[in-house]
Parts: sequence; C-alpha cells; structure tokens
Amino acid sequence: MRQLRDVKVSAQVDLFSPGLLVQYAEICGWALAHAHARSGQPMMISGYLGKGDTFDEAVADFSKAYADQSEQDHAVLKKAVRSGRLEVINEAA
Repeated sequence: MRQLRDVKVSAQVDLFSPGLLVQYAEICGWALAHAHARSGQPMMISGYLGKGDTFDEAVADFSKAYADQSEQDHAVLKKAVRSGRLEVINEAA
C-alpha cells in the first residue's frame, strides 16, 4: 500500500485463510514486478531473464528455502523462550 502519511498499516496475514494468503502473495508479487519494470529498462530486464522458466524456478526455489529457514529460526527462537534463555516482552498486552 502506498503511504501518503506516516501511518504504519499492514495486512494481518496471520488471520488470512490459505486461499486469501495465496491471493495476497500474488498481488504483492505483481506490485513488486510492476514497480521494478517501471523503475528500470523493462526490455533489457526481459532480455536478461529470457523466455524460459529458469528465473521463475530459481525465485521459487529460493522462496521455499527462505521459508524453510524462517521456520527453523522461529523454532529455535521458541525453544530459547521456553527454556528461559530469552526473555520476551509482549507489548500488545
């Protein structure tokens, strides 16, 4: 979302259904691709990426690996909190 004022607004993705999360990801991907296409030289970027699926597959592979790493990191964080090695302050309460 474009901000016209210094207001922090974010989608509450933790409340999304799986289908809505996929739609949200598609919209975010489209917006990011659109912004990048307008910011550079689209023909050069297109030529660099080529017509095949190599780039798409590389981004998908990276995304999956990043998600897996995020899940592993979160598990380590939860374990540290549960064992008392890390203190958590809940600012929402």
